[in-house]
Amino acid sequence: MKSKSYIYRKLFSTTFYLSAFTFGGGFVIIPLMKKKFVDNLHWIDEEEMLNIIAIAQSSPGAMAVNASLLLGYRVAGIGGAMVTILGTILPPLITISILSFFYAAFRDNVVVNAVLKGMQAGVAAVIADVAVSLGGNIVKQKNIVSMLTMIGAFAATFFLKINVVYIILACGCIGAVKVFLQSKTSKGGDIK
Repeated sequence: MKSKSYIYRKLFSTTFYLSAFTFGGGFVIIPLMKKKFVDNLHWIDEEEMLNIIAIAQSSPGAMAVNASLLLGYRVAGIGGAMVTILGTILPPLITISILSFFYAAFRDNVVVNAVLKGMQAGVAAVIADVAVSLGGNIVKQKNIVSMLTMIGAFAATFFLKINVVYIILACGCIGAVKVFLQSKTSKGGDIK
């Protein structure tokens, strides 16, 4: 097993790197966290990552910071949570501090505006990839309740324009009822 100091260094360096070189917020950093911590390091499994994403998204605050906190806590306890938060917030803090000195020059620069427009297209592609990947995982599990919840949440947001807060609360209630029913019927079979 790896030492605590190695784990802390790896957590900090990974979250610092991911935060420094991703643009677009939590929805962009999450798939990169999954690739690093689930696929490469194998410190958590895909189910845990989905749970971290769900909790991070439904908690107040920046999704990337919430996910880092939960991931760090899961891997290395409170120390891990502190290290991953620091690794996640330092790059934007440094970047914003530097940019604030040069704001007037960047504000009207045509090249900078063009680069930012290009980044928006990249962010949209990454978010679409996350949606397809996570949605595909739910479909692969063949869990009817999860699939119907996912489709219902999409329809409520996209077509009915229902506030996301209500959708998150409804999905949380559905999940709680599902877990409750599964615990009640653990001998009688699995509720799909």
